[in-house]
Amino acid sequence: MPGHPVPYITQWSAEQVPRLRVVARGQGIGYADERPYDRDTGGVLWTRVPCLPGKGRPEFGMVHALRQLRAMRELLCQVCGQPSDRDANGVLWLLGEDPGDPALRTTGLTTAHPPLCMPCALKSVRVCPHLRERYVALRARTFEPVGVRGALYRPGHPAPTVADVTGVAFGDPRIHWMRAGQLLMRLNEFTITRLEPATLHEPAG
Repeated sequence: MPGHPVPYITQWSAEQVPRLRVVARGQGIGYADERPYDRDTGGVLWTRVPCLPGKGRPEFGMVHALRQLRAMRELLCQVCGQPSDRDANGVLWLLGEDPGDPALRTTGLTTAHPPLCMPCALKSVRVCPHLRERYVALRARTFEPVGVRGALYRPGHPAPTVADVTGVAFGDPRIHWMRAGQLLMRLNEFTITRLEPATLHEPAG
């Protein structure tokens, strides 16, 4: 998006994931040269990726694993990296969903997208082609990390091989075979809201 800021969680071309040898370890996988910071506090293996924002070209559509993780954990805006918007109704999330989707009328919506601040939410629906077609803004009052999305491995010879790219919940035994790239957040209680200013075009629903 020429002329627009690069989102905080976007990966840059200089941040290429290094070739790492994945090996079987215990009841799952690990890196042959594994380091303490390769796993989170729950023991989940994460993609090891350099952190060099601004170096090279932005790779829109590619998410930097560690910045996404930080934005989710600290409730930072996925676009500017500053604190996300919060009011009495909760934290602001912006999803590229159909406002008429029945899933939005229930509880327990899971997303890999971190929250946003209001200025970045307003800008996003103007400049993002996908969000210009459809979006829904939510205020989440309660939420919790529930799993990860990434590469799911299976046993193989001479080394484990990637079986799928998917999401796996915490507590699922398959999580020991995951190389995580994004944290998944479950929005337990949320309400659909409108972005301000009120003059911004909103979808019906």
